[in-house]
Amino acid sequence: MKNLPLLDIAIIVIYLVAMVGVGIYFSRKNKSSEQYTKASGAIPGWAIGLSLYATFLSSNTFLGVPGKAFGSNWSAFVFSLSMPFAAIIAYKLFIPFYRNVQEVSAYSHLEKRFGLWARTYAVVCFILTQLARMGSIFFGIALSLQALTGYDMQSIMIVVGVCIVIYTVLGGIEAVIWTEVIQAVLLTFGALLILFTIINKVPGGVSEIIEIGQANSKFSLGSFSLDFTSPTFWVILLYGFFINLNNFGIDQNYVQRYHAAATKKEAAKSLWICVVMYVPISLLFFVIGSCLFAYYHINPDLIEGVKLKAAAEGLPLRSTAEQISLSAQTLKPSDYGDKVMPMFMVKEIPSGLVGLIISAIMSAAMSTISSGMNATATVFCIDIYKRYFNPNLGEKQFLRLLYIATAVFGIAGMGVGIMLIGTKSVLDIWWELSGIFSGGMLGLFLLGILSRQSKNLEAMIATAIGLVVILWMSLSDKIAVSYPYLKSPFDNNMIIVIGTLSIFLTGIIITRIRGKKLESSI
Repeated sequence: MKNLPLLDIAIIVIYLVAMVGVGIYFSRKNKSSEQYTKASGAIPGWAIGLSLYATFLSSNTFLGVPGKAFGSNWSAFVFSLSMPFAAIIAYKLFIPFYRNVQEVSAYSHLEKRFGLWARTYAVVCFILTQLARMGSIFFGIALSLQALTGYDMQSIMIVVGVCIVIYTVLGGIEAVIWTEVIQAVLLTFGALLILFTIINKVPGGVSEIIEIGQANSKFSLGSFSLDFTSPTFWVILLYGFFINLNNFGIDQNYVQRYHAAATKKEAAKSLWICVVMYVPISLLFFVIGSCLFAYYHINPDLIEGVKLKAAAEGLPLRSTAEQISLSAQTLKPSDYGDKVMPMFMVKEIPSGLVGLIISAIMSAAMSTISSGMNATATVFCIDIYKRYFNPNLGEKQFLRLLYIATAVFGIAGMGVGIMLIGTKSVLDIWWELSGIFSGGMLGLFLLGILSRQSKNLEAMIATAIGLVVILWMSLSDKIAVSYPYLKSPFDNNMIIVIGTLSIFLTGIIITRIRGKKLESSI
């Protein structure tokens, strides 16, 4: 590592070796697919809760959230405020449902409810969502470590990715959960350490930070107007509620952990531990972003290097120094927010502590990626391979397939991360992609669980209509070039909200219309 002292390198190497060691340790217990995918239902609720918290708190949070707060305000924190409301519904509706059906895949029951098409549709949406998520997280971790180590982003993704693949493939869900417990502690400590360091470097401390933040509207939660054409408070609240309900209710990452708990009570406990941990810690990252803004507001000369780097990335390769300098002067804080915290770590955090913080950022990334790999492989093997290609697959062959699929999806996530290099905001790109891919699944699940009268035909028509709505909103800007009157008036964060409601409400309406026709014909 080109820019790091030996002590920091040693800390990072010890952390990576420890994670791989956990995978090797739990590999001895993986004698069956049930152990590999749900740890035979023997994990305590508190450990699963910390695991869920670590999965939520990805490197997107570590870098994207402070970058967002640095460049704008705290409006994205409204996403976290929606989490308890989604958790209530998951606690009342989804956890009892999954614990009763006892199927490790979150999507198997859709075939029984609506037919094979519904199961396949949900699985494809989930896999695409996970690849987008893993890719954005690989991008985030590479962005940070590039500034700290001097290596290119592709190489960083490969090195980190190989470590994740090894312990996830070998250890299964049990290794994923227990490494995430360690990672949850480490990443929380890392965040507190960064905050303490920044505050100590600001003359005047907390009071000065608050004064600068208030003067620059850094603590705003966004506009409270009922405007759904821009990311207002209500738009982010709705987006957060539907995304969190999607996570807690139908995301295989979470459903698999509900099955890993010993009892329904332990599964519910894990859900609330996640919420209680995540909401205040996510706020902590917004505070870090505002503190960084205050620090560089007082020391504007220290931010010039980041601005020049961001400007250079946005210009052709052969741009002159003068062109880069002129472009840098036009940049807004939102244009280089994601690069600020990595630079602060390089310049301001002492040796030894840098290694700990890099390990914390790696923890945030590795926890989410390992969960995604395990869950995606499980869904692929159960819902695609066994369902379509080999229903009578033996136990040993199935376990081998899980190993291979886990590795393949980890490599695919790296590939997506490499393709994301050059994006402006890692948080923005993830929010947009997740809204597009998740928009249809939640509506279909809610229709299946809440409307027992809805059958295959109603669900199929409703999903088709919902998909048209989602595609229209997602491709609105491109469609509007030729057909301006077809441009969506809604903010992109409303895709999952309107897509979900389109499927659910359309299904309800069609069911009632068909029900009345049947009654009148009798």
